[in-house]
Amino acid sequence: MTDLTRYQDPLTIQRVLNTARTIAIVGLSKNELRPSYFVGYYLKRHGYQVIPVNPRETEILGETCYPSLSDVPVHVDVVDVFRAPAALPGIARDAVAIGAGALWGQFGVVNEEGARIAEDAGLTVVMDRCMKIEHARYVGRMHWLGFNTQRITSVRAGLQ
Repeated sequence: MTDLTRYQDPLTIQRVLNTARTIAIVGLSKNELRPSYFVGYYLKRHGYQVIPVNPRETEILGETCYPSLSDVPVHVDVVDVFRAPAALPGIARDAVAIGAGALWGQFGVVNEEGARIAEDAGLTVVMDRCMKIEHARYVGRMHWLGFNTQRITSVRAGLQ
């Protein structure tokens, strides 16, 4: 069993979110009801360059969709994965090959071999966390979604 806490360090997550500009989302769906679409839409709305990677599509979210990471023509800061855990080692190898800075496995995307491949090549690894939720948590927008902000008062900071 994998000890996921080493892949969920809050400071590491904040660093990745604050330094990333370009996010390739592997498994991004054009179906607006899929979590990958919602995450991609959210990240794009918050200023990230979102690059869809899905061999079944040519365009998602108004962006050119690439069949694989090796086809992406720009530098990728984060490879965000919406695929089965068994696909993570191959995606990790591709992320290493394109010089990505981080490999991020969404909820349920946990694979120790994939994490090791990425870490051994110097990539930061986050697993079993949602980029959208983590971004909202650290940018301070969780209260819009009804999540616990860990504040005791109902008065928003700065409005007191």
